[in-house]
Amino acid sequence: MVCEQILCMSWTAMAQPGPLTCGVFWRIMAAGESLTPGSQQNPGQGMLHSLLDFMKMSVQLLKGGRRIQWNLTQFSMKVNIPGAGEARIFCQCLQKVLLEIMFIHFVMQLKVKTLEQKMQPSLICGFLIMLRSNQTLFSALNEEKVVLFLHLLGIDTNGHAHRPNSREYQENIKQVDEGVKEIASLINNFYGNDGKTAFILTSDHGMTDWGSHGAGHPSETLTPLIVWGAGVNYPQKVTTQFFEDNFLKEWKLENLKRLDVNQADIAPLMASLIGVPFPLNSVGTLPLEYLNTSALFKAESMFTNAVQILEQFKVKMSQKKETTLSILFTPFKPLSASEQINYLKKIKLYIEQQKYDEAISLCKTLINLALEGLSYYHTYDRLFLGLSIAVSFVGWTTYVILVIIKAHTNLTKTVPANKKKSTVLFYGFASAGMIITFFLLIQTCPWTYYIYCLLPVPVWYAVVKEIPVIQDLATNVLSLHRGQSAGFLLVCILGIEILVFSFFYRSALTVGLLVFAGWPVITQLWIQAKTKALIWTLLCVLLAIFPLMPVVGREPNIPLVTAAGLLTILISLFSLTSLCKRENKYRDKEDLKVYFYQMFSVALSTYVVGSTHDSLKIKQGLPVMNQIISWMTLVFSPVLLLLSPTFLFERLFSILLSLMSTYLLLSTGYEALFPLALFGLMFVWINMEQEALQHYGLSLKPKLAVFNFTCTMDITQFRQLHLDDVRRSFFFVFFIVTAFFGTGNIASINSFDPASVYCFLTVFSPFMMGGLLLLKVAIPFVLVSCAFEAVQVTTQLSSKSLFLIVLVISDIMALHFFFLVKDYGSWLDIGTSISHYVLVMSLTIFMMVMNGLAQLLTTRRLELPRRNKHHSM
Repeated sequence: MVCEQILCMSWTAMAQPGPLTCGVFWRIMAAGESLTPGSQQNPGQGMLHSLLDFMKMSVQLLKGGRRIQWNLTQFSMKVNIPGAGEARIFCQCLQKVLLEIMFIHFVMQLKVKTLEQKMQPSLICGFLIMLRSNQTLFSALNEEKVVLFLHLLGIDTNGHAHRPNSREYQENIKQVDEGVKEIASLINNFYGNDGKTAFILTSDHGMTDWGSHGAGHPSETLTPLIVWGAGVNYPQKVTTQFFEDNFLKEWKLENLKRLDVNQADIAPLMASLIGVPFPLNSVGTLPLEYLNTSALFKAESMFTNAVQILEQFKVKMSQKKETTLSILFTPFKPLSASEQINYLKKIKLYIEQQKYDEAISLCKTLINLALEGLSYYHTYDRLFLGLSIAVSFVGWTTYVILVIIKAHTNLTKTVPANKKKSTVLFYGFASAGMIITFFLLIQTCPWTYYIYCLLPVPVWYAVVKEIPVIQDLATNVLSLHRGQSAGFLLVCILGIEILVFSFFYRSALTVGLLVFAGWPVITQLWIQAKTKALIWTLLCVLLAIFPLMPVVGREPNIPLVTAAGLLTILISLFSLTSLCKRENKYRDKEDLKVYFYQMFSVALSTYVVGSTHDSLKIKQGLPVMNQIISWMTLVFSPVLLLLSPTFLFERLFSILLSLMSTYLLLSTGYEALFPLALFGLMFVWINMEQEALQHYGLSLKPKLAVFNFTCTMDITQFRQLHLDDVRRSFFFVFFIVTAFFGTGNIASINSFDPASVYCFLTVFSPFMMGGLLLLKVAIPFVLVSCAFEAVQVTTQLSSKSLFLIVLVISDIMALHFFFLVKDYGSWLDIGTSISHYVLVMSLTIFMMVMNGLAQLLTTRRLELPRRNKHHSM
């Protein structure tokens, strides 16, 4: 055992570079003893009575609080401690639950003082004096292996709200640093400056200059780790050292040796100092350079570390061996049973011979092999399960394609079913399913394996049943020109690959939009509609600029939001003037009033955004009137939308105004211009699809100016699918993806900025903020969905056939993303890979929801009671 007691304190969200923000205090009572497994003890009956007394006293201290509310725009905090959940206990397995619970209350009180004003040493003094008055608690604090952890979240919240380079953040850093210094002094004084206290300062993550974290940028993943005190090595002076970052220079620490470790390595360091077994599932390696102990102790500690990780490897291997047939089991050869014994014997022999360096080196080799073996067994069934899922995907996609061809095209003929062949197929696939089930059963596989492995059976049974359809399709395809067929297939593959790449590289959307810009030229549409084709090309190029812009939220640019509001009003005036010039329209002035109200709402939103930003900039908070206007705009915008006429252009114009009034309030920069550019392209797309329909002779060109969304289309008027409808569906999917990633990455919380909701609230409320941010994300989707609803009804396209094509595209993308899912890397890498797969898998369902919402917004109209005019005789 190396130490008896530990006192831990921690702060979060350290921005690089900057002062230290996280601290951990360790109380070390003894040194020099060998590392041996410890045993936990239950607190005695007397300690339980003391706990009750202390909790009563704590209730009096904390009386009156209900919940914490953080004001993100002003450096303050409304206090309530119960349920805060920010003071946590580290290493609960180490002993003395009594003292841990007791210290939580102390931590909470300390946190309040830290965030509202400077750390008060008197608060800590009062806590320590209280301990002296209670002999049971005082003795508990001086016993072995006591771990107390303090985590202050104020700096993290401050960084998100004001960004790390702000004056508020720097002041917060200064206050916390002063508090750390004072607390360290008080702790040393409490123990009589006996020199048996060690200190560790670190942080769980960093922060970017724009106030976010969670990605893989060095400013987010590199955090300080400063260790000093009893049992800790002294700083080593060096003349030169090379690191890619400039943190040493900025911190003026070039002459002190920097020792980088993985975050997981801190847990073994803590366990080694306090003298307890390493955490059961820890995969960290003990950083020996931080220890100022004997060579024997270091060698034994590393040996314990190696044995602990090796045990994890052995458990994982035995688990996998139990669920795999012996003839199929393939062990991890570099670490077989004989190799394990050899490594352990050699290490023990080196320690006995006092060859500590050799023992340590061999321990590190064993640890690396054990970690590789853990990864090997973690992913042992990945190939098998991956192939099963891939076979299911391919079968399902093939089945959907066959349904499209059979039910929505004229490419195949109706063939009577052969009952005899159907029976043989059924029993054949049923037998295959029984064999797979028996194979999984004798291996005692998890229930999820049955789903993965049995799913391909019914899917491929449904595909094989359609062999006549496949034969007819093959005959038709072979009759086509091979060059055209190959070109069409190549274009489909490239289009889907661009969609996949756009999830990782937003610039891929730019490439796709530039290709779209040339669509009228490639298909000769520009000959019959030169003006529309030119506008289409210009808007595609304009929209292609947005994916090249940085992710929204990095730097606010309120003038661009104001410009977007003014541009919306100008476009509205021009459009309204054009609509008013049409004959027999708007004889009822009530319809015109709706548009004027919506334009006024846009103007009011533009003013509120600028006014709120100015008020927050001078630290006057969110004006109450602005907050009321924002919430009223959010509530009444949909109502005004449903009061407008249901003619195609008029209703789409009303949808734009209603959504823009809300979107402006949620914008902080250039993204405010994105819905305008997107809607402009959607508006031209509706017209271009009419030209394409006429170009291929599929239908007469309808008059869009008089088209009404409320006119119910007869189901018999739906036409069969044409090859161009595949392109039409792909356009829809592409525009949906553009709405996803046009101004950021909605698959990552790292892309969101709390400043977007400051017109509605500035008090930290995760669910409310999340809801508003999701609304902001959904608005571009609604614009695309409403535009495609117009395309669908005006081109007489069945929504069922449309979503079947979308399902095929999304399934092909999902199969691609399935093999790109990661279980390593930064939080952002892992989370984004999973979220991409989930997004694509749910794409069809999401589009169906959006389609239902689009139908509601385009076809429904609220009729208000109107006053009848009475004429006197």
